[in-house]
Amino acid sequence: MTSTIGRVLRDRNAGLYLGAVVVSGFGSSALWLVSGIWVKELTGSDGLAALCQFALWAPTLVGPVLGTLADRTRRRPLLVAVNLALGALLLSLFAIDTAGRLWILFAVLVVYGACGVVGDAAETALVATAVDKELLGDFNGLRMSANEGMKLVAPLAGAGLFAAYGGARVALLDAVTFVLAAGMFALLRVREGAPLPDPAPLRARTAEGARYLWGHARLRPLVLAGGLTMLTSGVTGALVYAVVDGLGRSPSYTGVLYVVQGAGSVAVGVASGALLRRFGARRFAGAGIALTGASALLTAQPYDAAVLAGSLTNGIGLPCVLIAGLTAVQRETPNALVGRVAATAGTLMFTPTALGIAAGAVLVETADTRLLLLLLAAARLLLAAPLLTPRGTRLDA
Repeated sequence: MTSTIGRVLRDRNAGLYLGAVVVSGFGSSALWLVSGIWVKELTGSDGLAALCQFALWAPTLVGPVLGTLADRTRRRPLLVAVNLALGALLLSLFAIDTAGRLWILFAVLVVYGACGVVGDAAETALVATAVDKELLGDFNGLRMSANEGMKLVAPLAGAGLFAAYGGARVALLDAVTFVLAAGMFALLRVREGAPLPDPAPLRARTAEGARYLWGHARLRPLVLAGGLTMLTSGVTGALVYAVVDGLGRSPSYTGVLYVVQGAGSVAVGVASGALLRRFGARRFAGAGIALTGASALLTAQPYDAAVLAGSLTNGIGLPCVLIAGLTAVQRETPNALVGRVAATAGTLMFTPTALGIAAGAVLVETADTRLLLLLLAAARLLLAAPLLTPRGTRLDA
């Protein structure tokens, strides 16, 4: 399996883009954790603290509409503007000094999430133009590795900064990272023509992206498999404390499991380009889903080593279907539609995670954890099977 990671890192546009992902991802991951801590400290409410994550996720529900906006203008100036706007917006969090002003934080988080959806759609479309198509699999894998790598270190840094100086300083750090990312996006060398005027209403333009995705014989099964896999992942996430309790460990042991899972995701991200070229997107995604099935089987065992192995296997398997789906969208979608198709795919693949968490929160109180994990393993293997069969259309990466 020949890797072209070196070519990606030497590519000026790819390097700048990955740099922007690293710096903005560091700030975002830090704020992701600190927002909940901040609310908890000011109110003492676990429910309000949990709403921070809901505020960030909520805009994905209207992802197809937000993605349409990314197709109505040139993507590079849009990314520069979105990042600068977020940098300015985060400064408003300096006004929070009492629980009565937390509405500012929740409002900022909703706008933050919405800008994230628009930015992701614009980035997906811009990368498809700025990076050689042969490098897309490697690039998307490295992007995944960068994101997961930041999730391993940034929350700890953010928590330390919060403990020493308060939430406003974390917001300032995040604002600085967005300004730096805007500068890197501004340095990209890419020729973008202005989109052609489209008199159709927003609803019709949004539906066009959804129709394209649903009608595409190679994209639809990848996106649906990704969404259903993330649904089961949400259920598994809700079971983690019960799993840790079954091992006789304290709740803080979940941090060890997340670090191990993150390490697996970083590793597969680096190797994904070569694996995509070797197996094609369908088999790469199917193999990843099958690994998450094996992960559930391992996690069901009452042994530390098995659960740690399950976390590592899950970290390796889960990104595969997401990288395969994103790369396929970039390669198979006309440039004028990439933003809305990518955002629609993102909604279908990531929103089920929240539904899975809600379902898991109910199930963990009423059913045996081991039985649930065995059922999840079987469900994932069933999802993987159609993607691994020879009769499936092979989509090369």
